[in-house]
Amino acid sequence: MGEVGAVDTGLRPVQSGGLWRQFGESMRQPEFWALSSWLDTIVRARRSRFGILWLLAPSVVYVFGLGSFFAGMHGRSLMQFAAHVALGAMVFRSLMSVIIGSANVFSGSHSFIMDGHVRLTDYLMQSLAKAFFDLCMYLPVVLVALVMFEGLRWEGFLWAPVTLVALYVNAFWLSVVFSLVGSRFPDFGQLLANVSIFLFLLTPIIWYPDQMPADSPRGQFMRLNPFYHFVTLFRGPILGERVEQLSIIYIVIMTVTGLALATFLYRRYARYVPLWI
Repeated sequence: MGEVGAVDTGLRPVQSGGLWRQFGESMRQPEFWALSSWLDTIVRARRSRFGILWLLAPSVVYVFGLGSFFAGMHGRSLMQFAAHVALGAMVFRSLMSVIIGSANVFSGSHSFIMDGHVRLTDYLMQSLAKAFFDLCMYLPVVLVALVMFEGLRWEGFLWAPVTLVALYVNAFWLSVVFSLVGSRFPDFGQLLANVSIFLFLLTPIIWYPDQMPADSPRGQFMRLNPFYHFVTLFRGPILGERVEQLSIIYIVIMTVTGLALATFLYRRYARYVPLWI
């Protein structure tokens, strides 16, 4: 009786090694994810007549559009309120960009994965790099808003790099989890895009957190929102706004738990990504 020939499915197994081994390889070889992310940003700018100005448009609309409209509702001038909106929107948009982008990052890279580039951490880093470039597009408007603001706490800028590191560490594990879920359930990205509107309104960006006291039901619900803690922890020290100790505890627990979850899920399910997409 003859041997049965093996069937070639065209799929290549995901490279061996857990999340952190592949992450280390991606960091040592950033040519693929760093360059492709930068080229994607440049291509988006070159496709339009106004070029890079369109990349600055979201920050202008958020800070000076929404800022001027809602400033009067809070009895503040635009000079006072613009910095509050600018710092909050920058942090929110950076993290949300990673979350939404990660849900479709593997399916969007289908041809590369099927062609054999199956170190999946490269695509996760690509998603983070795009979010970082988007954050850089916010900086000019943020600087203008900070110049307008009176009473900056310069010592607060010392905490900003620490908060940004915590932000991107959490963005990484979120991208791992959501990319795996998005690969298995193609509609997950659409769900996140719609939920993002609700999360933006739930986060104190165009309003002040003291409007939601911690002992009120709405205040307790708001404090379940991780965006609230990242925004206030980054913005508070710079603008002299109060930062709750709860925010520090929340982010520490979220970081440790999230990294453990991402490590387990990647080792368990990353091998199925080529089949799912």
